Amino acid sequence: MRVLVVGAGATGGYFGARLAEAGRDVTFLVRPARAAKLADAGLTVESPIGNLHIPAPQTVTAADLAAGKGGAFDLVLFSCKAYDLDSAIADVAPAVGPDTAILPVLNGMRHLDALDLVYGADRVLGGSCAIVATLGPAGEIRQMNPLHTLTYGERSGGRSARVEAIESLMQGVTFQPRLSESVVLEMWEKWSFLATLAGSTCLMRATIGDILAAPGGLAVIEALMEECRAIAEAAGYAPRPGVMENTRKTLTAEGSAFTASMLRDIEGGARIEADHIIGDLIARAPDATAHPVLDRVYTHLKAYENRRAREAAAAKPQ
Repeated sequence: MRVLVVGAGATGGYFGARLAEAGRDVTFLVRPARAAKLADAGLTVESPIGNLHIPAPQTVTAADLAAGKGGAFDLVLFSCKAYDLDSAIADVAPAVGPDTAILPVLNGMRHLDALDLVYGADRVLGGSCAIVATLGPAGEIRQMNPLHTLTYGERSGGRSARVEAIESLMQGVTFQPRLSESVVLEMWEKWSFLATLAGSTCLMRATIGDILAAPGGLAVIEALMEECRAIAEAAGYAPRPGVMENTRKTLTAEGSAFTASMLRDIEGGARIEADHIIGDLIARAPDATAHPVLDRVYTHLKAYENRRAREAAAAKPQ
């Protein structure tokens, strides 16, 4: 099975590297500068599980695919940020054949609508991942803790020949693969958790522990948790009691240094997924479902985006 990984950043680069480590046929779709860097220095993973270096990873650029290089792939793994999705979809198009399966592991649900529109819902699987990783200054991938799970499944539930084939592909890899028969529910559960975590830590610009130590902090987190849960339930994907119990335990742990990657992006002046993670969740809420804290979070995030855009425009040479 030939696998195309869209990007070689922290997430796609990690899972793609581990697949290549296991001897799978993996190609990374990257920009020309990243392709040159990988050709020169290889792909390096620094991990508590065990370091890895691939001296010459297979890469293609969008221009290569457009010129017919590589042909159609059996599996395309989308791991890009939501704000890069539209360009990634266009870049990947020449690599998608009639039997190609598409596995996106973005957060939220909005990306499924975009992928379905272009490729058809029958080609697009459900998926998610759990990993804490970042790119180092030399382009190396730094895995911050041992968590590294990749979940995939048919959105309609059950099993199929193609997910069984993907399951076979995943055997023997270093990370933890999971074939789920309720993958859409799990995606909603993760979205609810992430929106609560990102919403609270970004709104307060603080860790979970710092929020809880502030007057009214627990109430803010609990209100966000309930708003996200109610929207998921209204969509037909009420988070399971055990999942909600774990969510509450994680997000109300006193002294916790836990923050969302979105907060780290804000603190670094980077782009964020405000519309994909928070805005789309609000948009899916029925009129009868109140979400005042989510509204404040969204206003806060959009104000950051507006300021960032204004400052970038002002910095451009006249």
